[in-house]
Amino acid sequence: MFNLGYCYENGVGTSVDKNKAFELYQMSANLGDDFAQYNLALMYEKGNGTEKDMDKAIYWYKKSAEQGDEDALNKLKKLSCYCYEEGIGIDINLQKAFELYQKAADLGNSSGINNLGWCYEEGIGTDINIPKAFELYQKAADSENSYGLNNLGCCYDSGIGTNVNTQKAFELYLMAANLENKFAQFNLGVMYE
Repeated sequence: MFNLGYCYENGVGTSVDKNKAFELYQMSANLGDDFAQYNLALMYEKGNGTEKDMDKAIYWYKKSAEQGDEDALNKLKKLSCYCYEEGIGIDINLQKAFELYQKAADLGNSSGINNLGWCYEEGIGTDINIPKAFELYQKAADSENSYGLNNLGCCYDSGIGTNVNTQKAFELYLMAANLENKFAQFNLGVMYE
């Protein structure tokens, strides 16, 4: 059911039908498929094939994370961090946001590693530590994380934690842009001007 839902969601061998994909993910998620639970959560979060419902999204991310899905765990941490950073539903707590990103990074999740780098670059819940931010962006980029590639490109482009190297920045932006990272696509466009 999950695979068929994926086909309907992405138009693989059939026309795109988000509603049908949602139904199939829901059936598969109810049977305990962690991938279906994650995709169902995404659909609730984005409002694809159903009404947007963050409570249900979080519920299904939790179900998937409980089965060890690292993407679901990182997504939960990102949502929690975002809520702590912006004070959505809770008081702003930048230290807690930092701790959650650290936990995701400790699990080897490339998004968590990149987000932790951002915390060090901007001083979110911790002291600013540019060399540490650069190191974490490099680690995320080594895992082909598009945001890590873009952020590392920004470091080379602007001389953050390293010497300016526009050729290296261009290469990193290009790699991230090929992974459909919109920020990298923009940065690449600026370099072409």
